[in-house]
Amino acid sequence: MSKPRSLALPPRTRAYRLSTARGDFAVLDAAPAPAAVPRHGTVLLLPGFTGSKEDFLALLGPLGDAGYRAVAVDGRGQHETPGPRGRAAYRRKALALDVVAQAAALGDGPVHLLGHSFGGLVARAAAELAPDAFLSLTLLASGPTKVARSQRVRVRALRTAFALLSKERVWQATRWLDSRGEEPGVTDPPEIVAFLRRRWMRTRIAQLAGAGRLILGDPDGTAALGALPMPLHIAYGDEETVWPVQALAAAAARTGAHHTVVAGAGHSPNVSHPEELAARLTAFWDLSAQTRAPRAAAGRNAAEASS
Repeated sequence: MSKPRSLALPPRTRAYRLSTARGDFAVLDAAPAPAAVPRHGTVLLLPGFTGSKEDFLALLGPLGDAGYRAVAVDGRGQHETPGPRGRAAYRRKALALDVVAQAAALGDGPVHLLGHSFGGLVARAAAELAPDAFLSLTLLASGPTKVARSQRVRVRALRTAFALLSKERVWQATRWLDSRGEEPGVTDPPEIVAFLRRRWMRTRIAQLAGAGRLILGDPDGTAALGALPMPLHIAYGDEETVWPVQALAAAAARTGAHHTVVAGAGHSPNVSHPEELAARLTAFWDLSAQTRAPRAAAGRNAAEASS
C-alpha cells in the first residue's frame, strides 16, 4: 500500500468514472501541460494491494509537465470502483481484461502501462493477454518473482483475519501493525487517516482476498515477461521490502528490461520520490518506440536460455 502525503488534485487533473466495455472505473486523469509540446503519449497507472488511484497523486503533475497524459485507476472492487462480491470476479484473467478495456476506453491507441506492487501482477497479465494494447510495461516495486517471505506471512494473516473478524477490527489491527514501523512521534494528518480508513472500508473484501490469493499463488513469470514484444522497465527503491531487491535485479537482467533503482526510496517511490521517478519513467517511455523490436528479440533469447 502507498500512503499519499496530500489529497490535493494536481493541476489539470479530473476525477471521473471512465466508461468501458467492462463497466465504469473511477480514475484520476491528468492532462499534459499546455507548454509540453509535442505531447508524448498516455500512461495507465495501476495501484497495489490495499491501494487506490490516489497512490499516484504526487506523480501525476510531474508526468503531465513532461508531456504525458497520466491516468490512475481504481480496479474493480477498489476504493471508488464498485465490484462484485464473488470470488470469480477477481481472478487474474478478469482483472487483466478490465485493464485492456480501460486502455481502449482512453481513446489514445496503445498506451504505456505501469503497475505498482500487486498492480504489477495485473499489468503483466494484461500485457500477456493483449500486447498490442500497450506500448511498454513498467513494473514499479513489483516483480515476476515471489514476494519476500515476510510479506507472504502478512498476506496470509490478513486473509485469515477477514474470515474471523469484522472489517473494522481488521482495519484497526492493520493500522496498529503499520504504526510499529513509523518513526516515534510521527503521526499522519487527520485527513490522511480519514482517507485511509474510507478507502479500506470501501474496498471489497472479495477484492482484498482475491488480490492476496493472487500474490501468494502467482508463479515465477520471468520467462513470460521476457517474451513480451514490448519494452520493459523494472523500477524500485533501494530500500524495497516487499520484493527482494536481488530478485528484482536478476529479473531485469534476465529479461533485458530497463532497470531503475531509486536511491533512498522504499516500496513507494511514487510517493517519496515523485520528481525523480517521473524523470526516470519519461526517459524510458521516450525511448520505447525506438527499442521495442530489439528488446523483444532480447527477451525471447532470455526466455529461451532460461528454459
